[in-house]
Amino acid sequence: MFLTHLECAKCGLRHEADRVQNLCTTCGAPLLARYDFERASVEMRPGHLALRVPNMWRYREVLPIADPRHRVSLGEGFTPLLATPRLGGAVGLPRLLVKDEGGNPTGSFKARGLGAAVSMAKALGATDVCLPSAGNAGSALGAYAARGGLRAHVFLPKDIARVFVMETEAYGAEVTMVDGLITDAGRVCAGLAKEHGWYECATLKEPYRIEGKKTMGYEIAEQLEWTLPDAILYPTGGGTGLIGMWKAFDEMEAMGFIGPKRPRMYAVQADGCAPIVKAFEEGREDAPMWANAATHAHGLRVPKALGDFLILKAVRASGGTAIAVSEAEIVRGVKDAAAAEGLFMAPEGGACVAALRTLVAQGRLGAADQVVLFNTGTAFKYVDLMAPLW
Repeated sequence: MFLTHLECAKCGLRHEADRVQNLCTTCGAPLLARYDFERASVEMRPGHLALRVPNMWRYREVLPIADPRHRVSLGEGFTPLLATPRLGGAVGLPRLLVKDEGGNPTGSFKARGLGAAVSMAKALGATDVCLPSAGNAGSALGAYAARGGLRAHVFLPKDIARVFVMETEAYGAEVTMVDGLITDAGRVCAGLAKEHGWYECATLKEPYRIEGKKTMGYEIAEQLEWTLPDAILYPTGGGTGLIGMWKAFDEMEAMGFIGPKRPRMYAVQADGCAPIVKAFEEGREDAPMWANAATHAHGLRVPKALGDFLILKAVRASGGTAIAVSEAEIVRGVKDAAAAEGLFMAPEGGACVAALRTLVAQGRLGAADQVVLFNTGTAFKYVDLMAPLW
């Protein structure tokens, strides 16, 4: 077991990792998993990794599950990092790469975080797991709970695309539709979790979803032969993946796998819900609640992220920025990627494609830069949502 403890992301208070823990008991901030990197680096050398199964559990020394019997897996992770010369050439970025998460179980990057969270819930003796979702997280929770023999309770906004409801119910999850946004669903979920003793898997309200998401950072480094790109574009709602990758880079440096160089991190949001962009531009350390959040890229429709201060810290420390794009630009981004490279991206990925043009025009990205763009899922789940704008 290489996991040593949990540490508050704000006040640094140490918490034990062998029991159910949610937010910091002192300041209410997210908890982050800490490991014995000296020991982990001995077992997890790059040469050893090359011989392992190509999924996220290849990085088991820096994941929280000690007993392999507690790993709840559907083969998630180690998704392709694709060279995209035609798409990149069209925007002036010939070294553009796309990390395509659409091939994960349940069709999105949410499989990583929920695979880790459900595994840890099972290891800690939970019988019921729950979360609020904009769609893909609920699907993933349902699938991994079914795989692990746990009961899942998922809370969705009423205007969610029907395919997400059908899929989540197919996995045997109990689905509750809530008036409002994911924040409203979160309040209902938290109340019932407290009443019934369910294990909450909401973004950053437990310490382990971020551990699954951080494996995207390990994969990028391994796939680029233990170097990091110049820039990463990441569609940012709750921002767990961006925070997780930033954490992974520090971990890899601690183990001697990489040096101090970091990519510039670009948080991409939609015009209709851009609290991180607003906070970044105003020099704030946290983001205000965004009123009347609206975008068909439902993964970006998060009016208040619990880890907003961590997102902003990583973006600023990296020399990156936060950028918002319009609904029309998002759809154009989806079409551009499909026509140029055969990649049918979720609208969240399309938002990142759209952001490329603005960042190049601003001089933040140039032809010499190696850029990794994240497509977080398949577009097939979003067809009904995108159709009116198509």
